[in-house]
Amino acid sequence: MSHNEQMTGGEALARMLAAHNVGPMFGMGGFQLLPFYDAVRRLGLTHHLINDERCGIFAADAYAKVTGRVGVCDATLGPGATNLVTGMVEALNAGSPLVVIVGDSHREHAWKNMTQECRQVDILAPAAKAVIRVEAIQRLPELTRRAFALATSGRPGPVVLDVPEDIAHGVHPFAEHALSADPRTTSAPSLRIRPSGDSVARATEHLAVAKRPLILAGGGVHLSGAAKALQSFAEAQSIPVAHTMTGKGAIACTHPLSAGLFGRYDRIANGLIAEADCLLVIGCKLGEIATKRYTLIPPETPLVHLDIHADEFARVVTPTVSMWADAREGILDLHAALDERAGRLRRERAAYVEDVAARMAAWREQVEARLTSDEVPISMARLMHELNNLMPAKSWLVADGGFAAHWGGLLYDTKRPGRGFVPDRGLASIGYGLPGAIGASLGAKGAPVVAITGDGGFNMTLGELETARRLGLAFTLVVVNNAASGYVKALQHLMYGRGGYQSSDLEEVDYARVAEALGCKGIRVEKPERLAEALESGFERRDKPTVVDVVVTRDPAKMLPGVDSRTAKVEKGDRVA
Repeated sequence: MSHNEQMTGGEALARMLAAHNVGPMFGMGGFQLLPFYDAVRRLGLTHHLINDERCGIFAADAYAKVTGRVGVCDATLGPGATNLVTGMVEALNAGSPLVVIVGDSHREHAWKNMTQECRQVDILAPAAKAVIRVEAIQRLPELTRRAFALATSGRPGPVVLDVPEDIAHGVHPFAEHALSADPRTTSAPSLRIRPSGDSVARATEHLAVAKRPLILAGGGVHLSGAAKALQSFAEAQSIPVAHTMTGKGAIACTHPLSAGLFGRYDRIANGLIAEADCLLVIGCKLGEIATKRYTLIPPETPLVHLDIHADEFARVVTPTVSMWADAREGILDLHAALDERAGRLRRERAAYVEDVAARMAAWREQVEARLTSDEVPISMARLMHELNNLMPAKSWLVADGGFAAHWGGLLYDTKRPGRGFVPDRGLASIGYGLPGAIGASLGAKGAPVVAITGDGGFNMTLGELETARRLGLAFTLVVVNNAASGYVKALQHLMYGRGGYQSSDLEEVDYARVAEALGCKGIRVEKPERLAEALESGFERRDKPTVVDVVVTRDPAKMLPGVDSRTAKVEKGDRVA
């Protein structure tokens, strides 16, 4: 390229994405962004047509969750843009770094009933970390850099780049040096902040005297890439670690210090929270599910809250100490501050650590019969047990909203520190499983990817099997087939008893045959002894996706994720799950 070269705004945008070394992009084009698409083709960037914009942003979100790099998707104006809202809120709440490109109407004719025109900036704004509208073509490089900077700093999130038609199709003599990127902003976190010395000292005072401290880890641990640092800190100080669904993998689930999931569903962690004399909350928003609708955290227990987003302090629980910092930097500072006392603390906490390990062993023994159940239709616990046996340490389990995330959060065991479990808990929308598998597979560098989705979620998105087949992806998609909107049916059963079901049943479908019709491998599993063989077949296939259609229990009394089949007395107005 010469020092100054005339090019369209669309090409300048594509060159800016190339400068940021973006990975796969997902989108569905329209007239407004055609110059961008043409430049993507000529520059050799990787862009994948998606069949539904919502699936495109879900795929970009999963790619960002797995890699830490910025996920990129695009859509045309109007319905293309508005179809992105659900995925944007997922990314906003989950902290996924995304740059979302949307075409917009020609400004010379705006608000003259142009085709598909709507107030899309107003619609997208509450779902975005920021909306950047390009009003001058010469500012396009600058504003693209800003989009990446905002998406990757602080709590990461989705940033919208709104590009009017006349900007994308317009021409400007861009200087070569203008089409450049800050390499720090290609992944999150692009910037890190350490906690104040005062907050570290105050937190250390509480942690140094605690006999039964407990770490509560959320998804912010993974956004910071802090899992290895956290596991080292926990080992050095003999502090057990419990996690939210998004925090799974903050420490390996198989580690002796793992206390498992806490909140609405738990193994042993809720009891440990009640008995703790100090809680260290890291990268966790302490939301409804994590706190059993705000009842779990004892108000009198000293609580240190470490988070990159200061707005989270005192939103749910008022912390004794607020540590405003990047999770990894905060953990490293606490580790250093407590290092001289580590030996004494390990000796003092030896019995506590042994007690935690014994409780976890007792829990595993208690649920063994459910995990290895031979019941037909298949138990969800048995499905999760088989995945635990088969999934290698370096692998990814994508979990759709509803049952998949809850059962996976409770029973799936990661075998190394780091994110290996990818649920869509930012908004908990169903329909994430299949597009999530697409995005995760493109970011997994050949590691096995398995996604779990319900039949309802699969019904929403099954057209994306064509996308996955076209891309030559080889993940395994497990369809939890209970011929129902299972979560709703289970709640209706708890609230209204047998027979109290309304608009929660689905038609029986053989999803293996559906998969075969779409050019993928389909395996229907009706007996638990066939699960391992079917899953292994998916791992071995390298040329196309495998759909494992698992016929699970139709009994709504067995659908909720409680492997010990606990039941609760439900009072009118209670939130039962």
